[in-house]
Amino acid sequence: MRKNNQTTFSSKYWLLILSILCVILMGLSLVTDSVSGPLRTIANYTIVPMQKGINTIGMWMNDFTQNFETLQEVRNENKALQEKVDELTVTNNLLQQEKYELERLRELYKLDQKYGEYEKVGAHVTANDSGNWFSSFVIDKGEKDGIAVDMNVMAGTGLVGIVTEVGPNWARVRSIIDDASHVSALILSTSDKCIVDGDLTLMQEGKIRFEQLPNNDSVIEVGEQVVTSHISSKYLPGILIGYISDIQVDSNNLTRSGYITPAVDFQHMQEVLVITSTKKQALSE
Repeated sequence: MRKNNQTTFSSKYWLLILSILCVILMGLSLVTDSVSGPLRTIANYTIVPMQKGINTIGMWMNDFTQNFETLQEVRNENKALQEKVDELTVTNNLLQQEKYELERLRELYKLDQKYGEYEKVGAHVTANDSGNWFSSFVIDKGEKDGIAVDMNVMAGTGLVGIVTEVGPNWARVRSIIDDASHVSALILSTSDKCIVDGDLTLMQEGKIRFEQLPNNDSVIEVGEQVVTSHISSKYLPGILIGYISDIQVDSNNLTRSGYITPAVDFQHMQEVLVITSTKKQALSE
């Protein structure tokens, strides 16, 4: 208890001394300008330097306070600007998505107009089964939307594949690049028939294979269009499959084979058109 009293007394004592000293210094500073002689000389060596030091500290504290306030304002402005940048980034991303979607829908519209003789239903791709390539995938339309097995599916500028399985509100599509796919086709310019075979390994090079093209007098060049044949059992006639990229005579000298560049991007498919009538229905009608 005695120690605490001594500490309190000591603090009060020093506070009193400092207060008296401040008063003396203030008084001396007031009379410095009007006093001459030894007292003025003493003041010049003691009071004036102390005043300069106090003024310097005061100016430094004032600058520090202003700089701190400025820094705080800059931080607040940066935070507001960053929030604005984030908002604009999100808006820009949405606009880009809408732009790409609009471009895809325009392509589908053109495709719809190109094959205007067929009734169609648009659908979104919801899942695919083979990594980066859409060799087999699911769409969000099914029996309730009039979708049935063996209906032809299109996208981009041509044929995608055929419906192989249907649920109430979904359907599975096997594309022409799948290993199990075989499409009866013909060269549009000459009407020569061939078979287009799916091969996922070739899609790494952006092509599919055709074979059994007769080696006759028909001149077929790179860039020729290949479409579905009228003799196909499941595919409707005249749907674009792709373009000849390479052609050669087989070793038997009776047929030709080669490669086709597909009319569809089988790596970035999001929307498709389903023709709502099968080849069998079309023939019966």
